[in-house]
Amino acid sequence: MLYLKVICLFVLTALAEITGCYLPFLMIKEQKSWWLIVPTLISLSLFVWLLTLHPTSAGRTYAAYGGVYVVMALIWLRLVDKVHLSVWDMVGSGIMLIGVGLIAFQPMVK
Repeated sequence: MLYLKVICLFVLTALAEITGCYLPFLMIKEQKSWWLIVPTLISLSLFVWLLTLHPTSAGRTYAAYGGVYVVMALIWLRLVDKVHLSVWDMVGSGIMLIGVGLIAFQPMVK
């Protein structure tokens, strides 16, 4: 159950961060409404709060989260930006997830 919790937390954390960064992009680059600042602040606050819920130390969480962020950004690229992913994107994502697994789910020695 811990593995599922950690995976869900990583995915939700990445979605909150990507959303919180994408909305200002829309405001600045796409000239969308500045009212998007409200969901931006909510999303980034959610991102910070979700990081505090991870069960391991902050440094280990950030290290593993970085890999999840990269994979989620590529998924965002495909689903939101409608850009086809290359074989290199897919292989890189696989390598990142292996690294995430090694860091996040290592045996804990006391």
